[in-house]
Amino acid sequence: MRLIGAFGGSTALWALLAAHVAGAFEPVSVGIAIGAVSALTGYLSYTDFYCRFTECCHEERPLNTSALKLDLEEKLFGQHLATEVILKALTGFRNNKNSKKPLTLSLHGWAGTGKNFISQIVAENLYPKGLKSNFVHLFVSTLHFPHEQKIKVYQDQLQKWIRGNVSACGSSVFIFDEMDKLHPGIIDAIKPFLDYYEQVDGISYRRAIFIFLSNAGGDLITKTALDFWRAGRKREEIQLKDLEPVLSVGVFNNKHSGLWHSGLIDKNLIDYFIPFLPLEYKHVKMCVRAEMRARGAAVDEDVVTSVADEMTFFPKDEKIYSDKGCKTVQSRLDFH
Repeated sequence: MRLIGAFGGSTALWALLAAHVAGAFEPVSVGIAIGAVSALTGYLSYTDFYCRFTECCHEERPLNTSALKLDLEEKLFGQHLATEVILKALTGFRNNKNSKKPLTLSLHGWAGTGKNFISQIVAENLYPKGLKSNFVHLFVSTLHFPHEQKIKVYQDQLQKWIRGNVSACGSSVFIFDEMDKLHPGIIDAIKPFLDYYEQVDGISYRRAIFIFLSNAGGDLITKTALDFWRAGRKREEIQLKDLEPVLSVGVFNNKHSGLWHSGLIDKNLIDYFIPFLPLEYKHVKMCVRAEMRARGAAVDEDVVTSVADEMTFFPKDEKIYSDKGCKTVQSRLDFH
């Protein structure tokens, strides 16, 4: 709500200055100062005003389903299953005020199929700052958990990190990239946080979201997609039930999945195993067009075709799927 008049304007300016130096005062003093402004203006609560100038954790803020749906449809190509499942899962979770456990999604597929991209879209729809938000936390296996001999140390650190961030914001988002490179056993450290507990050591994790990204299972997904293609069936006919059971069993028995014999699967704590299908030639061209638009350039179909033709495809005989998905589209477009 806009403040009107000289008094309102000067008061707002004073409060803004107070907010900028808030770090130099204890919270009580800042609360009294800004609270006094709110009382004078009659327009703003302390929380409303403070959150205009700093990022706040809005645990009960509803998800803009229409915006998320539009982002998924316009920015993610060839992934009808991921689009449908993630839209329904996030909408249902955020609209349910009495969730019994955190939302846990496990995204599987070859590199370049959109797993990282969709996690970015999800983050941006939950928090305006997206992956840069203080409430969105990205773990990369090869960066944060590189040494096999330090598994116990990593488990303790991971528990402390998640506990501290959820205590600060109950609707925190945790993204684990390169799960297929995570040493077995590390991820089980977070099992108590994903379970059906009202609280763990006085903290509720029921509004948090956990997203796992993994290349594991890519071969199983490709096999199913290829079977459909060879049978003359459209990829859009593939349903979640055709892949989810195969994926859960496959990654559970895969020593290089990060979820090998994991209690997260054994205790059914992962809500959805979401397959990302291998991308076809037409999807690569969609990625090229999207990248050109993102750069503010006019779409040149000759360039689109040229970039797509430079990609390599498999299997050897049929050459249906891009072996790198859309991963190298940006770098290849730089040469045109």
